[in-house]
Amino acid sequence: MDGKRALSGTLISVSAFTAIGAITPAWAESGPPVRTRVWTTSAQPKMSAVRPANMNKKIALGQVVQRAWNVQEFRCLDNLWTRESNWNHRALNRSSGAYGIPQALPAGKMRGAGRDWKSNPETQIRWGLSYIKGRYGRPCGAWGHWRSHNWY
Repeated sequence: MDGKRALSGTLISVSAFTAIGAITPAWAESGPPVRTRVWTTSAQPKMSAVRPANMNKKIALGQVVQRAWNVQEFRCLDNLWTRESNWNHRALNRSSGAYGIPQALPAGKMRGAGRDWKSNPETQIRWGLSYIKGRYGRPCGAWGHWRSHNWY
């Protein structure tokens, strides 16, 4: 973790105290009272440009369940999209131009799923599942094709 990160609303308190009695010799003069200061700082955490894969997987699991597909279908989808994009909604294949979690080719195909197709993992996942259903029936069909041909 780098030193530049700060948590929003962090409260830093510094306090000092003196003990009078056993530690202070009897001949010492007592000084002014020790004051306590509290500093507060506010900083915005740096937001990552790439969502963690687990958040995107959670979205996909919800959409898989909505389609009444079983857990095995989600496992196949996880295998497929982990290899295609590692669940990165900004993944770009520079040689082919495929883009996003489902690696749509051409990338603009996802435009029909929503105007936010470039930046919204949920839109990409919805498009990808629709594509899989139309072409392979289910994620395990797409995964089987990917294992045979290294593409889907």
